[in-house]
Amino acid sequence: MEHYSPGQVADRTGFSLDTLRYYELIGLLSDIGRTSGGHRFFTEDDVSWLGILRCLRDTGMPINRMHTYAELARVGSETLAERVELLEEHDRAVEEQIAQLRTQQAHIHEKIAWYHSEIATQARSGVDF
Repeated sequence: MEHYSPGQVADRTGFSLDTLRYYELIGLLSDIGRTSGGHRFFTEDDVSWLGILRCLRDTGMPINRMHTYAELARVGSETLAERVELLEEHDRAVEEQIAQLRTQQAHIHEKIAWYHSEIATQARSGVDF
Protein backbone atom coordinates (compact mmCIF):
# COMPACT_ATOMS: atom_id res chain seq x y z
CA MET A 1 0.00 0.00 0.00
CA GLU A 2 1.34 3.39 -0.96
CA HIS A 3 1.97 6.00 1.74
CA TYR A 4 1.93 9.77 1.41
CA SER A 5 3.50 12.45 3.54
CA PRO A 6 1.30 15.21 4.94
CA GLY A 7 2.79 17.60 2.36
CA GLN A 8 1.93 15.25 -0.50
CA VAL A 9 -1.61 14.89 0.83
CA ALA A 10 -1.95 18.65 1.18
CA ASP A 11 -0.88 19.01 -2.47
CA ARG A 12 -3.27 16.29 -3.64
CA THR A 13 -6.31 17.44 -1.67
CA GLY A 14 -5.90 21.20 -1.42
CA PHE A 15 -6.19 21.05 2.36
CA SER A 16 -3.52 22.89 4.29
CA LEU A 17 -1.27 21.04 6.72
CA ASP A 18 -3.03 22.90 9.54
CA THR A 19 -6.41 21.68 8.31
CA LEU A 20 -5.16 18.11 8.11
CA ARG A 21 -3.94 18.35 11.71
CA TYR A 22 -7.20 19.98 12.79
CA TYR A 23 -9.31 17.30 11.08
CA GLU A 24 -7.30 14.64 12.86
CA LEU A 25 -7.64 16.46 16.19
CA ILE A 26 -11.45 16.72 15.94
CA GLY A 27 -11.92 13.20 14.65
CA LEU A 28 -12.73 13.77 10.99
CA LEU A 29 -9.57 11.80 10.25
CA SER A 30 -8.84 8.77 12.34
CA ASP A 31 -6.20 6.10 12.55
CA ILE A 32 -3.62 8.11 10.64
CA GLY A 33 -0.46 6.04 10.46
CA ARG A 34 2.84 6.98 12.04
CA THR A 35 6.34 6.10 10.98
CA SER A 36 8.77 4.63 13.48
CA GLY A 37 10.00 8.21 13.95
CA GLY A 38 6.48 9.38 14.81
CA HIS A 39 5.79 11.23 11.55
CA ARG A 40 2.28 10.99 10.15
CA PHE A 41 1.64 9.22 6.85
CA PHE A 42 -1.52 8.80 4.85
CA THR A 43 -2.83 5.93 2.75
CA GLU A 44 -4.82 6.03 -0.47
CA ASP A 45 -7.93 5.34 1.65
CA ASP A 46 -7.14 8.44 3.72
CA VAL A 47 -6.75 10.51 0.55
CA SER A 48 -10.06 9.15 -0.75
CA TRP A 49 -11.77 10.01 2.55
CA LEU A 50 -10.32 13.52 2.35
CA GLY A 51 -11.88 13.80 -1.12
CA ILE A 52 -15.30 13.21 0.42
CA LEU A 53 -14.57 15.71 3.18
CA ARG A 54 -13.44 18.26 0.55
CA CYS A 55 -16.71 17.81 -1.33
CA LEU A 56 -18.80 18.20 1.81
CA ARG A 57 -16.85 21.24 2.99
CA ASP A 58 -16.88 22.92 -0.42
CA THR A 59 -20.65 22.47 -0.64
CA GLY A 60 -21.17 24.11 2.73
CA MET A 61 -21.69 21.22 5.12
CA PRO A 62 -21.00 22.42 8.66
CA ILE A 63 -18.13 20.75 10.52
CA ASN A 64 -20.50 19.24 13.10
CA ARG A 65 -22.47 17.50 10.32
CA MET A 66 -19.21 16.33 8.72
CA HIS A 67 -18.25 14.93 12.10
CA THR A 68 -21.58 13.11 12.37
CA TYR A 69 -21.02 11.65 8.91
CA ALA A 70 -17.51 10.53 9.87
CA GLU A 71 -18.76 8.86 13.05
CA LEU A 72 -21.49 7.04 11.13
CA ALA A 73 -18.98 5.88 8.53
CA ARG A 74 -16.67 4.51 11.22
CA VAL A 75 -19.48 2.45 12.75
CA GLY A 76 -19.91 0.47 9.54
CA SER A 77 -22.56 -0.81 7.22
CA GLU A 78 -25.37 -0.72 9.79
CA THR A 79 -25.35 3.09 9.45
CA LEU A 80 -25.76 3.16 5.67
CA ALA A 81 -29.37 4.38 5.85
CA GLU A 82 -28.41 7.16 8.28
CA ARG A 83 -25.53 8.25 6.03
CA VAL A 84 -27.83 8.31 3.01
CA GLU A 85 -30.34 10.40 4.96
CA LEU A 86 -27.63 12.85 6.04
CA LEU A 87 -26.30 13.17 2.48
CA GLU A 88 -29.79 13.56 1.02
CA GLU A 89 -30.47 16.35 3.52
CA HIS A 90 -27.23 18.02 2.52
CA ASP A 91 -28.07 17.56 -1.16
CA ARG A 92 -31.35 19.41 -0.61
CA ALA A 93 -29.46 22.24 1.07
CA VAL A 94 -27.05 22.38 -1.88
CA GLU A 95 -30.01 22.51 -4.29
CA GLU A 96 -31.42 25.45 -2.33
CA GLN A 97 -28.06 27.23 -2.48
CA ILE A 98 -27.87 26.66 -6.23
CA ALA A 99 -31.40 28.02 -6.69
CA GLN A 100 -30.51 31.12 -4.67
CA LEU A 101 -27.35 31.62 -6.70
CA ARG A 102 -29.31 31.24 -9.96
CA THR A 103 -31.74 33.91 -8.77
CA GLN A 104 -28.86 36.23 -7.93
CA GLN A 105 -27.18 35.42 -11.24
CA ALA A 106 -30.38 36.35 -13.09
CA HIS A 107 -30.30 39.71 -11.30
CA ILE A 108 -26.69 40.20 -12.41
CA HIS A 109 -27.65 39.32 -15.99
CA GLU A 110 -30.45 41.89 -15.89
CA LYS A 111 -28.02 44.54 -14.66
CA ILE A 112 -25.49 43.66 -17.38
CA ALA A 113 -28.22 43.88 -20.02
CA TRP A 114 -29.29 47.27 -18.67
CA TYR A 115 -25.70 48.55 -18.83
CA HIS A 116 -25.30 47.28 -22.39
CA SER A 117 -28.53 49.06 -23.30
CA GLU A 118 -27.30 52.29 -21.71
CA ILE A 119 -23.94 52.03 -23.52
CA ALA A 120 -25.71 51.46 -26.84
CA THR A 121 -28.05 54.40 -26.19
CA GLN A 122 -25.12 56.68 -25.36
CA ALA A 123 -23.19 55.50 -28.42
CA ARG A 124 -26.19 56.27 -30.68
CA SER A 125 -26.57 59.72 -29.17
CA GLY A 126 -22.87 60.51 -29.65
CA VAL A 127 -22.03 60.85 -25.95
CA ASP A 128 -18.30 60.47 -25.24
CA PHE A 129 -17.21 58.03 -22.57
